[in-house]
Amino acid sequence: MKILIIGSGGREHALALACKKSSDSHQIFCIPGNAGTESIAKNVNLKISDFDKIRKFIQENKVDIVIVGPEQPLVDGIVDYLNKFNIKVFGPNQKASQLEGSKIFTKNLCKKYNIPTANFGVFKNISESNKFLESCNFPIVIKADGLASGKGVYICKERKDAKIACEEIFSGKFGKADNILFEEFLDGEEMSFFIISDGETFYNFGTAQDHKRVLEGDKGKNTGGMGAYSPSRLEDKKLNNKIIKKIINPTLKGLKDLDTKFIGFLYAGLMIINNEPYLIEYNVRMGDPECQTIIPKLKTDFVEVINACINKKLKSINLEWYEDKSLCVVLCSIGYPDEYKKNIEIKNLDKIHLENNEYIFHAGTKKLNNKILSNGGRVLNIVIRSENFKKNREKAVSLINKINWDNGFFRKDIGYKVIN
Repeated sequence: MKILIIGSGGREHALALACKKSSDSHQIFCIPGNAGTESIAKNVNLKISDFDKIRKFIQENKVDIVIVGPEQPLVDGIVDYLNKFNIKVFGPNQKASQLEGSKIFTKNLCKKYNIPTANFGVFKNISESNKFLESCNFPIVIKADGLASGKGVYICKERKDAKIACEEIFSGKFGKADNILFEEFLDGEEMSFFIISDGETFYNFGTAQDHKRVLEGDKGKNTGGMGAYSPSRLEDKKLNNKIIKKIINPTLKGLKDLDTKFIGFLYAGLMIINNEPYLIEYNVRMGDPECQTIIPKLKTDFVEVINACINKKLKSINLEWYEDKSLCVVLCSIGYPDEYKKNIEIKNLDKIHLENNEYIFHAGTKKLNNKILSNGGRVLNIVIRSENFKKNREKAVSLINKINWDNGFFRKDIGYKVIN
């Protein structure tokens, strides 16, 4: 079977490796991929926004299934486009992808179907926003409506900070902003909850805890994610059932009422308050770096799962998982999430010996003249799976210390809530 994975991050490297480890022999392509995927797949230098060229490549190379990693092409309608040519794609269509593409769409869905979430208001300009800020309570959460790579969220404790946030969003810092979303601040503990769905059947696909803030102790600016661990320390059967009953089921019903079904990974970002779940936001794909902690725990053949999903036969699959704990530390370029340098050589990677259940997933890297260079803000993901979170973090840090790269930094406290 020929498999194409669209994307270039650590998530896509993890997905490619899962396909490579499948019991059947598969040929894997990545568009565009990175220096890590190059060792297990054929990288194809196309833009993920160029649907026509991607379609031609798929047809010319007789690709059997396509797995879409990142959110942008999903929100832009790549699944709808490829389906017109009878190409099998794992991922939600454009209508269902609004769950991530428009926070306001999701909030209105929550309101209509009584899905527990923070109270909210939508404003169309600076004037409306500032007027509301004169009388609201603080802290308050302010969000850009569209995609922002996990960075378009502000938790504002004072009015002056809120006004700055509004100015930055409306000035186009995260893309064109027609609306801005204000939310009630919920004080609890975050949890990432994943399902996989074929449009008729869905299964739980793990939980995780992300670490969004750039600095230790969860301080500093928001990022795409500095590390994660799985499972979440909050996970239990009772809470999982509440999440499915109160959040997942009504969401999928809402989509069906809009004459669409959800096929792919659905990621619910939740706030848990007194063991009650509240929806913060949806992502219509695996999280990054959560994916890198969850996929290595999957015992069932990954390609079989994806193929069953595409063919609406997920019910025939028995999902099995390793009981281990998994932890990921993200190695970033100094300066991230603001400005940072690229094209700095990363040495010693080929000399690092990885034991079973130890992984180095490439995120922002490229290969040039047989050298591996940094090519993004989040550069490498070091993932360890074992019976113990503390052991995982210690091993991840020891591997990072063997990497010869002068321009990197990482959080040393990933998993601090589960490691004493």
